Amino acid sequence: MPTLPDPIAAYFAAEQAGDADALARCFAPGASVRDERETRTGHAAIAAWMAAAKATYAQRSEPVSLRLDGALHVVAAQVTGNFPGSPIMIDHAFRLADGAIQSLEIG
Repeated sequence: MPTLPDPIAAYFAAEQAGDADALARCFAPGASVRDERETRTGHAAIAAWMAAAKATYAQRSEPVSLRLDGALHVVAAQVTGNFPGSPIMIDHAFRLADGAIQSLEIG
């Protein structure tokens, strides 16, 4: 596993533990997540998104690599779960500021 900035490491730890509230706390107030062509904004929406994804897919993401792309920290993660093609590699593009995740785009 690559060495990740603290907010990103906390995000993956919470995702793996299935703790949607802890995952949402990795984000700044007003932050957003873009996944499956939908955007969720704010802690409550982010927590609800993760809880629903866990209930539907029982996914687990394991970071494999980290690269910088301008202001983005792009983590390639192996994602396993209850979906066709599992496991798959998916990029997670994080924008960080002030010790928190400002935005995340998955895919």
